[in-house]
Amino acid sequence: MRISFRQIWFRVVLVTIAAALTLIASSFAQTQKPNPSAREQFLRKFVAAAEERTQHIVRYDPAYVRIPYPGGDVSQDTGVCTDEVIRSYRAVGIDLQKEVHEDMESNFSAYPGQRRWLAARPDTNIDHRRVPNLMVFFSRKGESLAVTENPADYLPGDIVTWDLGGNVPHIGIVVDEKSAEGGRHMIVHNIGQGPRREDVLFAWKITGHYRYYGPGL
Repeated sequence: MRISFRQIWFRVVLVTIAAALTLIASSFAQTQKPNPSAREQFLRKFVAAAEERTQHIVRYDPAYVRIPYPGGDVSQDTGVCTDEVIRSYRAVGIDLQKEVHEDMESNFSAYPGQRRWLAARPDTNIDHRRVPNLMVFFSRKGESLAVTENPADYLPGDIVTWDLGGNVPHIGIVVDEKSAEGGRHMIVHNIGQGPRREDVLFAWKITGHYRYYGPGL
Protein backbone atom coordinates (compact mmCIF):
# COMPACT_ATOMS: atom_id res chain seq x y z
CA MET A 1 0.00 0.00 0.00
CA ARG A 2 1.36 3.35 -1.02
CA ILE A 3 1.53 6.11 1.62
CA SER A 4 0.71 9.59 0.44
CA PHE A 5 2.79 12.67 1.19
CA ARG A 6 -0.06 14.00 3.31
CA GLN A 7 -0.03 10.85 5.48
CA ILE A 8 3.74 11.08 5.93
CA TRP A 9 3.46 14.75 6.86
CA PHE A 10 0.68 13.99 9.34
CA ARG A 11 2.78 11.28 11.04
CA VAL A 12 5.78 13.60 11.29
CA VAL A 13 3.59 16.23 12.93
CA LEU A 14 2.25 13.71 15.43
CA VAL A 15 5.75 12.52 16.34
CA THR A 16 6.93 16.12 16.73
CA ILE A 17 3.99 16.99 19.00
CA ALA A 18 4.54 13.84 21.10
CA ALA A 19 8.23 14.66 21.54
CA ALA A 20 7.40 18.24 22.54
CA LEU A 21 4.82 17.09 25.10
CA THR A 22 7.32 14.62 26.56
CA LEU A 23 9.92 17.38 26.89
CA ILE A 24 7.41 19.71 28.56
CA ALA A 25 6.30 16.99 30.98
CA SER A 26 9.90 16.20 31.86
CA SER A 27 10.70 19.86 32.48
CA PHE A 28 7.58 20.27 34.61
CA ALA A 29 8.48 17.22 36.70
CA GLN A 30 11.96 18.58 37.30
CA THR A 31 10.56 21.89 38.51
CA GLN A 32 8.09 20.14 40.81
CA LYS A 33 10.47 17.66 42.43
CA PRO A 34 13.73 18.48 44.25
CA ASN A 35 16.84 17.14 42.60
CA PRO A 36 17.59 13.82 44.39
CA SER A 37 21.30 14.13 43.69
CA ALA A 38 21.37 17.55 45.38
CA ARG A 39 19.76 16.06 48.47
CA GLU A 40 22.17 13.15 48.47
CA GLN A 41 25.12 15.51 48.20
CA PHE A 42 23.73 17.59 51.05
CA LEU A 43 23.35 14.56 53.33
CA ARG A 44 26.90 13.43 52.62
CA LYS A 45 28.23 16.86 53.60
CA PHE A 46 26.00 16.98 56.67
CA VAL A 47 27.17 13.55 57.85
CA ALA A 48 30.80 14.56 57.29
CA ALA A 49 30.18 17.68 59.39
CA ALA A 50 28.66 15.57 62.16
CA GLU A 51 31.62 13.19 62.09
CA GLU A 52 34.01 16.14 62.28
CA ARG A 53 32.32 17.24 65.50
CA THR A 54 33.75 14.16 67.27
CA GLN A 55 37.19 15.79 66.99
CA HIS A 56 36.17 18.61 69.34
CA ILE A 57 36.41 18.75 73.11
CA VAL A 58 33.14 20.11 74.48
CA ARG A 59 32.19 20.46 78.13
CA TYR A 60 28.53 19.67 78.70
CA ASP A 61 26.89 22.85 79.94
CA PRO A 62 23.10 23.43 79.67
CA ALA A 63 23.21 26.98 81.08
CA TYR A 64 21.10 29.68 79.47
CA VAL A 65 23.43 32.01 77.57
CA ARG A 66 22.68 35.18 75.63
CA ILE A 67 24.04 34.86 72.11
CA PRO A 68 23.98 37.01 68.95
CA TYR A 69 21.31 36.56 66.29
CA PRO A 70 21.51 35.28 63.64
CA GLY A 71 24.53 32.95 63.58
CA GLY A 72 24.90 32.96 67.35
CA ASP A 73 26.52 30.18 69.33
CA VAL A 74 27.59 29.48 72.87
CA SER A 75 31.30 29.10 73.57
CA GLN A 76 32.80 26.48 71.24
CA ASP A 77 34.12 24.45 74.17
CA THR A 78 30.68 24.12 75.78
CA GLY A 79 27.34 22.80 74.65
CA VAL A 80 24.61 20.18 74.91
CA CYS A 81 23.14 17.56 72.58
CA THR A 82 21.28 20.10 70.46
CA ASP A 83 24.42 22.14 69.90
CA GLU A 84 26.00 19.25 67.99
CA VAL A 85 23.03 19.23 65.63
CA ILE A 86 23.09 23.02 65.34
CA ARG A 87 26.83 23.14 64.65
CA SER A 88 26.69 20.31 62.12
CA TYR A 89 23.95 22.08 60.16
CA ARG A 90 25.76 25.40 60.41
CA ALA A 91 28.86 23.77 58.90
CA VAL A 92 26.84 23.09 55.74
CA GLY A 93 25.31 26.57 55.59
CA ILE A 94 22.08 26.18 57.57
CA ASP A 95 21.46 28.34 60.64
CA LEU A 96 18.93 26.53 62.81
CA GLN A 97 18.83 29.49 65.17
CA LYS A 98 17.43 31.64 62.35
CA GLU A 99 15.22 28.96 60.78
CA VAL A 100 13.62 27.91 64.07
CA HIS A 101 13.10 31.48 65.22
CA GLU A 102 11.43 32.56 61.99
CA ASP A 103 9.03 29.62 62.12
CA MET A 104 8.28 30.21 65.80
CA GLU A 105 7.53 33.89 65.16
CA SER A 106 4.82 32.91 62.69
CA ASN A 107 3.61 29.75 64.44
CA PHE A 108 4.39 30.17 68.13
CA SER A 109 1.38 28.14 69.27
CA ALA A 110 2.67 25.09 67.37
CA TYR A 111 5.67 24.91 69.69
CA PRO A 112 5.65 23.71 73.32
CA GLY A 113 7.22 26.85 74.81
CA GLN A 114 4.00 28.24 76.27
CA ARG A 115 3.15 24.96 77.97
CA ARG A 116 6.57 23.57 78.83
CA TRP A 117 8.62 26.66 79.72
CA LEU A 118 5.82 29.21 80.22
CA ALA A 119 7.40 31.31 77.49
CA ALA A 120 5.40 34.31 76.32
CA ARG A 121 7.33 34.85 73.08
CA PRO A 122 10.15 33.34 70.99
CA ASP A 123 13.66 33.60 72.40
CA THR A 124 16.56 33.51 69.93
CA ASN A 125 18.99 32.65 72.73
CA ILE A 126 17.52 29.25 73.60
CA ASP A 127 14.61 28.14 71.39
CA HIS A 128 16.73 26.28 68.83
CA ARG A 129 18.74 24.62 71.62
CA ARG A 130 15.70 22.77 73.01
CA VAL A 131 14.98 19.27 71.74
CA PRO A 132 11.15 19.56 71.83
CA ASN A 133 11.35 22.69 69.68
CA LEU A 134 13.61 20.97 67.15
CA MET A 135 11.20 18.04 67.01
CA VAL A 136 8.36 20.38 66.06
CA PHE A 137 10.54 22.29 63.60
CA PHE A 138 11.84 19.18 61.80
CA SER A 139 8.34 17.74 61.55
CA ARG A 140 7.04 21.03 60.09
CA LYS A 141 9.90 21.93 57.77
CA GLY A 142 11.50 18.57 57.05
CA GLU A 143 10.34 14.97 56.80
CA SER A 144 8.86 13.16 59.78
CA LEU A 145 9.82 9.50 59.30
CA ALA A 146 8.55 6.29 60.85
CA VAL A 147 9.81 5.23 64.26
CA THR A 148 10.59 1.54 63.98
CA GLU A 149 12.77 -1.15 65.52
CA ASN A 150 14.39 -1.91 62.17
CA PRO A 151 17.92 -0.48 62.00
CA ALA A 152 17.73 -0.39 58.19
CA ASP A 153 15.10 2.36 58.43
CA TYR A 154 17.61 4.81 59.93
CA LEU A 155 19.93 6.25 57.31
CA PRO A 156 22.97 8.56 57.41
CA GLY A 157 21.87 12.16 57.83
CA ASP A 158 18.69 11.29 59.71
CA ILE A 159 17.94 13.01 63.02
CA VAL A 160 16.75 10.87 65.92
CA THR A 161 15.30 11.97 69.25
CA TRP A 162 14.91 9.89 72.40
CA ASP A 163 13.42 9.96 75.86
CA LEU A 164 16.24 9.08 78.24
CA GLY A 165 13.69 8.40 80.96
CA GLY A 166 11.68 10.73 83.13
CA ASN A 167 10.75 12.82 80.07
CA VAL A 168 14.37 13.87 79.53
CA PRO A 169 14.81 14.47 75.77
CA HIS A 170 17.93 13.77 73.72
CA ILE A 171 18.92 14.19 70.07
CA GLY A 172 21.59 12.84 67.72
CA ILE A 173 22.61 12.38 64.08
CA VAL A 174 22.80 9.06 62.20
CA VAL A 175 26.16 8.68 60.43
CA ASP A 176 27.71 6.29 57.89
CA GLU A 177 29.72 3.99 60.13
CA LYS A 178 27.98 0.85 61.33
CA SER A 179 28.39 -1.04 64.57
CA ALA A 180 30.37 -4.26 64.52
CA GLU A 181 27.51 -5.96 66.33
CA GLY A 182 24.08 -5.70 64.74
CA GLY A 183 25.04 -3.61 61.71
CA ARG A 184 23.33 -0.50 63.04
CA HIS A 185 24.40 2.94 61.87
CA MET A 186 26.24 4.79 64.59
CA ILE A 187 25.04 8.03 66.19
CA VAL A 188 26.96 11.27 66.73
CA HIS A 189 25.64 12.91 69.90
CA ASN A 190 26.62 14.57 73.14
CA ILE A 191 25.12 13.01 76.25
CA GLY A 192 27.57 14.51 78.69
CA GLN A 193 31.05 13.52 77.53
CA GLY A 194 31.25 15.77 74.49
CA PRO A 195 30.48 14.83 70.88
CA ARG A 196 30.99 11.12 70.29
CA ARG A 197 30.15 8.49 67.69
CA GLU A 198 28.46 5.57 69.44
CA ASP A 199 26.19 2.59 68.86
CA VAL A 200 23.18 3.97 70.73
CA LEU A 201 20.36 3.96 68.18
CA PHE A 202 18.18 1.68 70.31
CA ALA A 203 19.71 2.51 73.68
CA TRP A 204 16.66 4.55 74.70
CA LYS A 205 13.04 5.02 73.66
CA ILE A 206 12.94 6.72 70.26
CA THR A 207 10.47 9.62 70.19
CA GLY A 208 11.17 11.08 66.75
CA HIS A 209 12.83 10.35 63.42
CA TYR A 210 13.41 13.16 60.93
CA ARG A 211 15.23 14.21 57.79
CA TYR A 212 15.90 17.89 57.12
CA TYR A 213 17.67 19.32 54.10
CA GLY A 214 17.28 22.98 54.93
CA PRO A 215 15.28 25.60 53.00
CA GLY A 216 15.37 25.22 49.25
CA LEU A 217 15.85 21.44 49.03
